[in-house]
Amino acid sequence: MEALTIGSIVLGFIGFLTALFIAALFFRRVVPTNEVHIVQSTKHTRSYGKDTPNGNTYYEWPAWIPMFGITKIIMPVSVFDIQLNAYEAYDVGRVPFVVDIVAFFRISDSNVAAQRVESFRELETQLLAIVQGAVRTILASHDIDRIMLERSIYGEQFTDAVRDQLISWGVVPVKNIELMDIRDAQENRVIHNIMEKKKSLIEMQSRQEVAENIKNAEVAEIDAKRERDIRDEQAQQAVGERAAEKIKMVGIANEQAQQEIKEQQRMTKEKEMAVIKVNDVKRAEITKDMNVVKADEDKQTTILRAEGDLEAKKKEAEGIKVEGEARADAERAMQLAPVQAQIALAKEIGENQGYQSYLLGVESIGAYKIVGIEQADALKVADIKIIANTGEPVQGMTNVMELFSSKGGTDLAAMMEGLSQTENGQALLERLGLAVKKAANEG
Repeated sequence: MEALTIGSIVLGFIGFLTALFIAALFFRRVVPTNEVHIVQSTKHTRSYGKDTPNGNTYYEWPAWIPMFGITKIIMPVSVFDIQLNAYEAYDVGRVPFVVDIVAFFRISDSNVAAQRVESFRELETQLLAIVQGAVRTILASHDIDRIMLERSIYGEQFTDAVRDQLISWGVVPVKNIELMDIRDAQENRVIHNIMEKKKSLIEMQSRQEVAENIKNAEVAEIDAKRERDIRDEQAQQAVGERAAEKIKMVGIANEQAQQEIKEQQRMTKEKEMAVIKVNDVKRAEITKDMNVVKADEDKQTTILRAEGDLEAKKKEAEGIKVEGEARADAERAMQLAPVQAQIALAKEIGENQGYQSYLLGVESIGAYKIVGIEQADALKVADIKIIANTGEPVQGMTNVMELFSSKGGTDLAAMMEGLSQTENGQALLERLGLAVKKAANEG
């Protein structure tokens, strides 16, 4: 029993889904390309159709279905027209007439249009009333003659008058409203009379133009005949003038020919004399040029010879000067060579401390050598005996030069004092004094 209940529930659910699917297929709507469907649901108003953001398909659930039910309004998206046929109007003077008007519109905002009307038929009725009001107002402010003459400007005025009002219906004009025809109302002949007047005016103007053209043609013929006669007279006069001119020109030409012959003879004679004069002048100029050339040649020869002698003297003087300067430079160089060598050596010695020490050592050795030799020579003849009275011989006088130092002097004085204390020492001092005196006398 429980299994049967579950199966029934499943079958019922499947049946519900099937019914729902069939209903969806039945209520599905595809909007044609030349229409827009404005769908009003519980909370929203949406437009479906070509080039709309909501697409061109929707489901038309009946309005009695809670939450899902909708209502719709169908509007065209193509251009539609509103026509006023045989519409009775009046001009500013209350003259009655009949006009035919055609206006072309399209829906620009379908949602606004759906809010204004319940169907497209109602929209057409309201637009027709708007156009009627604009046409009646504009035509009633102008004269019938002007309306007939300037019909083209009224279409633009009609369109400007309704454009702002059409925005409230979500509609825009596609082109200017056209005033197709204007004619008399029933039992009225105002426009007929105007047309007859226009016809008569045209006929009058046509006759005037024909008469004017005929008159102009006759005047033109008279003018043409007069001009032809004048041209004939002018032609005859021109023939006579040309004949007289020809005779005159022939006589003038003969006289001019004689004058030109004489002129040519005169010019020929003048040219011959001019040729002779030119020859003489040229001959004189040639002689003059030859003399000038010869004189200039002699002058140039003299100048060149003088310049050659002067240049030779200059070269000789320059040679002597150069030789003297070279000899002086050589002597000066020979004299300066040792000096420059000494200067270079002194510069080298002054900048080289090691070399200075070496030279001082060499000079000291030479000096010591000379002093030593002289000391040795002096000691040879000095008969000096050195007695060391210290404990060791090496502690006595280590250098003969110490005799000539303060230490040597002290030691020598001490020695002299010691010698004077003995007989032998006194004898030695006496002999030494005699030797010194003898040496002084000999010196």
